[in-house]
Amino acid sequence: MKVASIEKDNKRIIWLDFVKFIAISMMIAVHCTDNVTPTERSEAWYNLWGSFYGSFMRPAIPLFVMVTGALLLPVKENISTFYTKRLTRLVIPFIVWSVLYNLFPWITGLLGLSPTIINDFFAWAEPDQSFSGALHNILMIPFNFSMLAVQMWYVYLLIGLYLYMPFFSAWVKQASVKEQKIFLTLWFISLFIPYLREYLTKDLWGTCSWNEFGLLYYFAGFNGYLLLGYYIKNNDINFSWGKLAVIGIPSFIIGYCITFLGFKSITAIPGQPAELVELFFTYCSPNVLLMTLPIFLVIKKNHFKSVTIRRFAINISTCTLGIWMSHYLFLGPCYMLVEFLHSSVLILSSLNSPCYMLVEFLPLHTMLKMIVCTILLLSITWGFVYVIRKSGKIGKWIMG
Repeated sequence: MKVASIEKDNKRIIWLDFVKFIAISMMIAVHCTDNVTPTERSEAWYNLWGSFYGSFMRPAIPLFVMVTGALLLPVKENISTFYTKRLTRLVIPFIVWSVLYNLFPWITGLLGLSPTIINDFFAWAEPDQSFSGALHNILMIPFNFSMLAVQMWYVYLLIGLYLYMPFFSAWVKQASVKEQKIFLTLWFISLFIPYLREYLTKDLWGTCSWNEFGLLYYFAGFNGYLLLGYYIKNNDINFSWGKLAVIGIPSFIIGYCITFLGFKSITAIPGQPAELVELFFTYCSPNVLLMTLPIFLVIKKNHFKSVTIRRFAINISTCTLGIWMSHYLFLGPCYMLVEFLHSSVLILSSLNSPCYMLVEFLPLHTMLKMIVCTILLLSITWGFVYVIRKSGKIGKWIMG
């Protein structure tokens, strides 16, 4: 490596790069559990193992936001420089990939392919191959994502956080540790709002038909994860491994059990509204925080001294935005490939009847397929993004 490159890498906070690796892996895993039809989702074994696997992965987005807060708070540039630097790198690949996703159905029509191929790639999208449908989706990009680019919901969130950060940063710069703790305490209370609204009252703390901004509205949302990431990075939170295990393991287990049991119980009943299905998967909830915090603290405590591990963490960290943007293009094919491999195993196993029965009815096979799909999708997308980024400045603009 060149001297300049070594110095640049030494300035990186490797444990935060590794947090990004864990987060992108979890995000890929979440989408590997989602790329099924409603019929498949309603199957008992899928509901069990899909819920079991998917519930582990809910810390993905909170981890990303905590890294953002840890790296960018307080904002050091003036507001115009910050917006130009951050938003340009984010918005350009966002627009490029959003347009490409929304043109995909129309392109399949031009190629004379069956509309069913659209759902092979995007399980929940409408199989509309018309140009007018593609144009409508493209014109809607400034307002929201389409079902062809579901993962882009996070980019809207990230743009909002970037717009907000210079103003939030002004408070963070002058806030004492005690004041930051007070903010985080009020934010923690706000994490219970989704459950209070569902099980206590729809109109909570002043919200009503003419007001959606309740008592803790200004302390709620992902800004708490921003501050939490900054707070942990910049304060001496240095638990011993024993104390971290005593606190972190029960915390993760409690958060996971609430997430898994809540989600599984709701999805076991067909026809539930989407808002209720996602209730226990809500990122800004106490159960997801209980899972997220131990992961962040454990990774922070590690000292990644191996040159190989450091290079690995840096490489995938610089590719995470591109992986986020592009992975949905490969999700459907990876899922179909795993299904094909599973069918091949069944055919080969049929030569030996007892072995066939074992493979066919082993309930764990559903989760194993998800794990294989996760590894396959992450590897392919990472390689794709790495090659495009290495192609030059245009590649970096496309991938971020």
